[in-house]
Amino acid sequence: MIKVKIVRINQKAILPVYATAHAAGMDVSACLDDQVVVEPSGSALISTGFAIELPEGYEAQLRPRSGLALRHLISLPNSPATIDADYRGEVGVILINHGREPFTVRHGDRIAQMVVAKVDHVVFEEVEELSGTVRGEGGFGHTGVQAKG
Repeated sequence: MIKVKIVRINQKAILPVYATAHAAGMDVSACLDDQVVVEPSGSALISTGFAIELPEGYEAQLRPRSGLALRHLISLPNSPATIDADYRGEVGVILINHGREPFTVRHGDRIAQMVVAKVDHVVFEEVEELSGTVRGEGGFGHTGVQAKG
């Protein structure tokens, strides 16, 4: 377990919390004075009212909540959104409405989930060519849609 410092920028903020003992992500809630309506095909930046200080070598990812996606077609257009260890501003959640009806966000609504993960930095080594594999350059659906069996 790692410790992450958190500060309420708005005293009404609901801090992220794991809904169950084995949840990978913490629920992130909206911190609003007034409700926000996200129109169909529209997006909005939703305040959470808190900021975090991640340890060096970690990131926080914001991801959509499956229930909002299934029932209302609400998602995060930049999913997963990355919060870097050196960011100290308020955590904001960009919601997008892929549905046909306006979606209303109210204070306290759970709008996303946040997963804290370790990050390794890489050093690129420029070479003349890459080693071969069975897959090679095949990508973007090259294995088809149907299961082979």
